[in-house]
Amino acid sequence: MPFLSTDFSGLMVFEPRVFTDDRGYFFESYQRKIFAEAGITTDFIQDNEAKSTFGILRGLHYQVPPYTQAKLVRVVLGEVLDVVVDIRKNSATYGRHFSIRLSAANKKQLFVPRGFAHGYAVLSEEAIFCYKCDNYYSKEHEGGLRYDDPALEIDWEIDLEKAILTERDRTWPDLGAHRV
Repeated sequence: MPFLSTDFSGLMVFEPRVFTDDRGYFFESYQRKIFAEAGITTDFIQDNEAKSTFGILRGLHYQVPPYTQAKLVRVVLGEVLDVVVDIRKNSATYGRHFSIRLSAANKKQLFVPRGFAHGYAVLSEEAIFCYKCDNYYSKEHEGGLRYDDPALEIDWEIDLEKAILTERDRTWPDLGAHRV
């Protein structure tokens, strides 16, 4: 099975089988049957792509009900540190974070179930980040956590003094004040 479990319920790392030869490589980034065998029956309805340069930090973002989102995230160019925070109040891992390096080279993907805040920092000169969502974005239902909340103790692997963030991402509240 190409899935690795984490300590977080529902959060899984997908390592696709990659076929290489002198022409390059081929792999299936998503196949409903394989994901269903791992217990992931999410109905993805939208694909998104973002291009960023070194030092950009996006997040930590989430959507509140009824627009919560599960995501399948991956990198097709460059490398990022992908970070999620469990914001499911009844979860044994509430308030804890998980991080993983996702890159075009390692081709790993992260399945993020509903109930997590999500963000990433670009570690390479540039990166193209792609993700599938199972629900539509709603500005009225967006939320976020402060990327540098001391309670989360996230090592973003970049110099936060030089990190490039939107004003919105700089001013999200700490975990104790989020509204999920």
